[in-house]
Amino acid sequence: MSRLAAKFKELRRKREGALIAFVTAGDPKPAMTQKIVETLSKHADIIELGIPFSDPIADGPTIQGATDRALKAGTTPETVREIIKKIRRRSEVPLVVLTYYNIVFKSGVDDFVRRFAAAGMDGIIIPDLPVEEAGKVLKATKKHGVDLIFLVAPTTTPKRLKRICKVSSGFIYVVSLLGVTGAREKLSDLVRPLIARVRKASRVPVAVGFGISKPEHVATVIKSKADGAIVGSAFIDFIAKNLNNERKMLQELDRFGKALKLATKISR
Repeated sequence: MSRLAAKFKELRRKREGALIAFVTAGDPKPAMTQKIVETLSKHADIIELGIPFSDPIADGPTIQGATDRALKAGTTPETVREIIKKIRRRSEVPLVVLTYYNIVFKSGVDDFVRRFAAAGMDGIIIPDLPVEEAGKVLKATKKHGVDLIFLVAPTTTPKRLKRICKVSSGFIYVVSLLGVTGAREKLSDLVRPLIARVRKASRVPVAVGFGISKPEHVATVIKSKADGAIVGSAFIDFIAKNLNNERKMLQELDRFGKALKLATKISR
Protein backbone atom coordinates (compact mmCIF):
# COMPACT_ATOMS: atom_id res chain seq x y z
CA MET A 1 0.00 0.00 0.00
CA SER A 2 1.34 3.43 -0.96
CA ARG A 3 1.85 6.18 1.61
CA LEU A 4 -1.05 8.08 0.07
CA ALA A 5 -3.43 5.12 0.26
CA ALA A 6 -2.34 4.39 3.82
CA LYS A 7 -2.89 8.00 4.86
CA PHE A 8 -6.41 8.19 3.43
CA LYS A 9 -7.23 4.85 5.06
CA GLU A 10 -6.01 6.16 8.42
CA LEU A 11 -8.04 9.35 8.06
CA ARG A 12 -11.21 7.46 7.14
CA ARG A 13 -10.79 5.46 10.32
CA LYS A 14 -10.49 8.72 12.29
CA ARG A 15 -13.43 10.26 10.40
CA GLU A 16 -11.25 13.15 9.26
CA GLY A 17 -10.60 14.72 5.91
CA ALA A 18 -7.07 15.21 4.60
CA LEU A 19 -5.38 18.58 4.69
CA ILE A 20 -3.10 18.74 1.65
CA ALA A 21 -0.65 21.66 1.70
CA PHE A 22 1.05 22.95 -1.44
CA VAL A 23 4.20 25.06 -1.53
CA THR A 24 6.66 25.85 -4.28
CA ALA A 25 9.96 24.12 -3.59
CA GLY A 26 12.84 26.58 -3.32
CA ASP A 27 10.65 29.51 -2.24
CA PRO A 28 12.05 31.76 -0.92
CA LYS A 29 15.26 29.73 -1.11
CA PRO A 30 16.01 26.00 -1.24
CA ALA A 31 17.40 25.88 2.30
CA MET A 32 14.04 27.02 3.67
CA THR A 33 11.83 24.39 2.03
CA GLN A 34 12.65 21.59 4.45
CA LYS A 35 11.85 23.85 7.42
CA ILE A 36 8.58 24.93 5.81
CA VAL A 37 7.58 21.33 5.09
CA GLU A 38 8.46 20.21 8.61
CA THR A 39 6.31 23.02 10.00
CA LEU A 40 3.35 22.30 7.71
CA SER A 41 3.50 18.55 8.27
CA LYS A 42 2.68 19.06 11.95
CA HIS A 43 -0.86 19.59 10.69
CA ALA A 44 -1.00 18.74 6.97
CA ASP A 45 -1.53 15.08 6.13
CA ILE A 46 0.02 15.32 2.65
CA ILE A 47 2.51 17.81 1.21
CA GLU A 48 2.58 18.90 -2.42
CA LEU A 49 5.86 20.35 -3.67
CA GLY A 50 5.81 22.36 -6.86
CA ILE A 51 8.84 22.30 -9.14
CA PRO A 52 9.32 25.91 -10.28
CA PHE A 53 8.72 26.32 -13.99
CA SER A 54 8.98 29.42 -16.17
CA ASP A 55 5.46 29.11 -17.63
CA PRO A 56 3.08 27.84 -14.90
CA ILE A 57 -0.12 28.08 -16.92
CA ALA A 58 -2.44 26.73 -14.21
CA ASP A 59 -1.20 29.13 -11.53
CA GLY A 60 -2.34 32.57 -10.48
CA PRO A 61 -0.22 35.52 -9.29
CA THR A 62 0.58 34.13 -5.84
CA ILE A 63 2.14 30.88 -7.03
CA GLN A 64 3.71 32.66 -10.00
CA GLY A 65 5.43 34.94 -7.49
CA ALA A 66 6.66 31.94 -5.51
CA THR A 67 7.94 30.37 -8.72
CA ASP A 68 9.84 33.54 -9.63
CA ARG A 69 11.48 33.69 -6.20
CA ALA A 70 12.44 30.01 -6.36
CA LEU A 71 13.93 30.32 -9.85
CA LYS A 72 15.89 33.44 -8.85
CA ALA A 73 17.23 31.46 -5.88
CA GLY A 74 18.62 28.88 -8.33
CA THR A 75 16.07 26.12 -7.79
CA THR A 76 16.15 23.38 -10.44
CA PRO A 77 14.40 19.99 -10.67
CA GLU A 78 17.57 18.44 -9.25
CA THR A 79 17.44 20.88 -6.34
CA VAL A 80 13.89 19.72 -5.63
CA ARG A 81 14.92 16.08 -5.77
CA GLU A 82 17.62 16.77 -3.18
CA ILE A 83 15.12 18.61 -0.99
CA ILE A 84 12.82 15.57 -1.11
CA LYS A 85 15.69 13.29 -0.09
CA LYS A 86 16.41 15.52 2.93
CA ILE A 87 12.75 15.63 3.95
CA ARG A 88 12.44 11.87 3.63
CA ARG A 89 15.36 11.27 5.99
CA ARG A 90 13.34 12.86 8.79
CA SER A 91 9.70 12.37 7.82
CA GLU A 92 7.27 9.81 6.42
CA VAL A 93 4.74 12.44 5.36
CA PRO A 94 3.36 11.59 1.90
CA LEU A 95 5.01 13.81 -0.71
CA VAL A 96 3.41 14.69 -4.04
CA VAL A 97 5.35 16.52 -6.74
CA LEU A 98 3.53 18.97 -8.99
CA THR A 99 5.32 19.72 -12.22
CA TYR A 100 4.67 20.59 -15.85
CA TYR A 101 5.24 18.02 -18.56
CA ASN A 102 8.09 19.93 -20.21
CA ILE A 103 10.29 19.19 -17.19
CA VAL A 104 9.39 15.49 -17.18
CA PHE A 105 9.84 15.16 -20.94
CA LYS A 106 13.21 16.93 -20.94
CA SER A 107 14.54 14.60 -18.22
CA GLY A 108 13.12 11.50 -19.89
CA VAL A 109 9.84 10.21 -18.49
CA ASP A 110 11.08 6.97 -16.96
CA ASP A 111 14.29 8.54 -15.66
CA PHE A 112 12.41 11.42 -14.03
CA VAL A 113 9.92 9.16 -12.27
CA ARG A 114 12.59 6.64 -11.24
CA ARG A 115 14.91 9.24 -9.73
CA PHE A 116 12.18 11.15 -7.88
CA ALA A 117 10.63 7.92 -6.61
CA ALA A 118 14.02 6.86 -5.28
CA ALA A 119 14.30 10.22 -3.50
CA GLY A 120 10.96 9.69 -1.74
CA MET A 121 8.22 11.01 -4.04
CA ASP A 122 4.89 9.23 -3.53
CA GLY A 123 2.74 10.86 -6.19
CA ILE A 124 2.94 13.21 -9.14
CA ILE A 125 0.57 15.79 -10.62
CA ILE A 126 1.17 17.10 -14.15
CA PRO A 127 -1.50 19.74 -14.83
CA ASP A 128 -0.80 20.07 -18.55
CA LEU A 129 -0.76 16.32 -19.26
CA PRO A 130 -4.11 15.17 -20.69
CA VAL A 131 -5.15 11.65 -19.81
CA GLU A 132 -5.32 10.81 -23.52
CA GLU A 133 -1.55 11.39 -23.83
CA ALA A 134 -0.46 9.99 -20.48
CA GLY A 135 0.56 6.49 -21.57
CA LYS A 136 4.30 6.86 -21.01
CA VAL A 137 3.86 8.50 -17.63
CA LEU A 138 1.34 5.87 -16.53
CA LYS A 139 3.76 3.13 -17.50
CA ALA A 140 6.61 4.78 -15.58
CA THR A 141 4.59 5.49 -12.45
CA LYS A 142 3.28 1.93 -12.27
CA LYS A 143 6.81 0.60 -12.78
CA HIS A 144 8.27 2.71 -9.99
CA GLY A 145 5.39 2.60 -7.51
CA VAL A 146 4.25 6.22 -7.82
CA ASP A 147 0.65 7.45 -7.82
CA LEU A 148 -0.34 9.48 -10.89
CA ILE A 149 -2.93 12.10 -9.94
CA PHE A 150 -5.14 13.65 -12.60
CA LEU A 151 -7.20 16.83 -12.46
CA VAL A 152 -10.95 16.98 -12.99
CA ALA A 153 -12.59 20.35 -13.73
CA PRO A 154 -16.20 21.54 -13.82
CA THR A 155 -15.99 21.28 -17.62
CA THR A 156 -14.83 17.64 -17.65
CA THR A 157 -17.28 15.53 -19.66
CA PRO A 158 -18.75 12.31 -18.24
CA LYS A 159 -16.84 10.25 -20.80
CA ARG A 160 -13.53 11.89 -19.93
CA LEU A 161 -14.24 11.68 -16.19
CA LYS A 162 -14.75 7.94 -16.54
CA ARG A 163 -11.41 7.60 -18.33
CA ILE A 164 -9.58 9.70 -15.72
CA CYS A 165 -11.07 7.76 -12.82
CA LYS A 166 -10.09 4.47 -14.44
CA VAL A 167 -6.36 5.26 -14.45
CA SER A 168 -5.91 7.66 -11.51
CA SER A 169 -4.32 6.56 -8.27
CA GLY A 170 -3.58 8.29 -4.97
CA PHE A 171 -6.48 10.70 -5.30
CA ILE A 172 -8.45 12.66 -7.87
CA TYR A 173 -7.64 16.38 -7.86
CA VAL A 174 -10.94 18.23 -8.26
CA VAL A 175 -10.53 21.77 -9.56
CA SER A 176 -13.25 23.71 -7.78
CA LEU A 177 -13.57 26.56 -10.25
CA LEU A 178 -12.84 27.78 -13.74
CA GLY A 179 -9.59 29.72 -13.84
CA VAL A 180 -6.19 29.60 -12.19
CA THR A 181 -5.01 28.96 -8.63
CA GLY A 182 -5.37 31.63 -5.98
CA ALA A 183 -7.14 32.37 -2.71
CA ARG A 184 -10.84 33.28 -3.02
CA GLU A 185 -13.31 34.84 -0.60
CA LYS A 186 -15.97 32.21 -1.28
CA LEU A 187 -16.16 28.82 -2.92
CA SER A 188 -17.81 28.33 -6.27
CA ASP A 189 -21.37 27.03 -6.35
CA LEU A 190 -20.02 24.31 -8.65
CA VAL A 191 -18.13 22.60 -5.80
CA ARG A 192 -20.82 20.44 -4.19
CA PRO A 193 -22.33 18.96 -7.37
CA LEU A 194 -18.86 18.41 -8.82
CA ILE A 195 -17.70 16.52 -5.71
CA ALA A 196 -20.80 14.35 -5.88
CA ARG A 197 -20.25 13.61 -9.58
CA VAL A 198 -16.60 12.66 -9.12
CA ARG A 199 -17.20 10.57 -6.00
CA LYS A 200 -19.80 8.55 -7.88
CA ALA A 201 -17.30 7.75 -10.63
CA SER A 202 -14.07 7.41 -8.64
CA ARG A 203 -12.61 4.37 -6.89
CA VAL A 204 -9.90 6.51 -5.23
CA PRO A 205 -10.21 9.44 -2.78
CA VAL A 206 -11.33 12.85 -3.99
CA ALA A 207 -9.54 16.04 -2.95
CA VAL A 208 -10.59 19.59 -3.84
CA GLY A 209 -8.26 22.48 -4.68
CA PHE A 210 -8.13 25.95 -6.30
CA GLY A 211 -9.50 28.83 -4.25
CA ILE A 212 -9.55 27.11 -0.85
CA SER A 213 -8.07 29.60 1.59
CA LYS A 214 -10.04 29.53 4.86
CA PRO A 215 -10.99 26.97 7.52
CA GLU A 216 -14.65 27.40 6.53
CA HIS A 217 -13.76 26.49 2.94
CA VAL A 218 -12.08 23.32 4.18
CA ALA A 219 -15.06 22.46 6.36
CA THR A 220 -17.42 22.97 3.42
CA VAL A 221 -15.63 20.59 1.08
CA ILE A 222 -15.26 17.94 3.80
CA LYS A 223 -18.95 18.22 4.70
CA SER A 224 -19.67 17.89 0.98
CA LYS A 225 -18.09 14.41 1.11
CA ALA A 226 -14.66 15.23 -0.31
CA ASP A 227 -11.83 13.19 1.20
CA GLY A 228 -9.44 16.12 1.31
CA ALA A 229 -8.89 19.85 0.82
CA ILE A 230 -5.88 21.28 -1.01
CA VAL A 231 -4.53 24.66 0.12
CA GLY A 232 -1.66 26.39 -1.64
CA SER A 233 -1.83 30.12 -2.31
CA ALA A 234 -3.01 30.92 1.22
CA PHE A 235 0.10 29.25 2.65
CA ILE A 236 2.34 30.97 0.11
CA ASP A 237 0.89 34.34 1.09
CA PHE A 238 2.39 33.85 4.57
CA ILE A 239 5.75 33.02 3.03
CA ALA A 240 5.64 36.09 0.79
CA LYS A 241 4.71 38.39 3.68
CA ASN A 242 7.59 37.22 5.85
CA LEU A 243 10.52 36.86 3.47
CA ASN A 244 12.81 38.67 5.90
CA ASN A 245 11.53 37.09 9.08
CA GLU A 246 11.94 33.31 9.07
CA ARG A 247 10.72 32.84 12.62
CA LYS A 248 7.47 34.74 12.02
CA MET A 249 6.96 32.94 8.72
CA LEU A 250 7.13 29.52 10.34
CA GLN A 251 4.96 30.63 13.28
CA GLU A 252 2.24 31.91 10.96
CA LEU A 253 2.36 28.78 8.80
CA ASP A 254 2.06 26.66 11.94
CA ARG A 255 -0.89 28.65 13.25
CA PHE A 256 -2.75 28.65 9.94
CA GLY A 257 -2.06 24.96 9.32
CA LYS A 258 -3.48 24.09 12.73
CA ALA A 259 -6.68 26.05 12.03
CA LEU A 260 -7.15 24.39 8.64
CA LYS A 261 -6.57 20.91 10.04
CA LEU A 262 -9.15 21.44 12.76
CA ALA A 263 -11.65 22.18 10.02
CA THR A 264 -11.16 18.68 8.55
CA LYS A 265 -12.29 17.06 11.79
CA ILE A 266 -15.95 17.47 11.04
CA SER A 267 -18.22 14.48 11.35
CA ARG A 268 -19.47 13.45 7.94
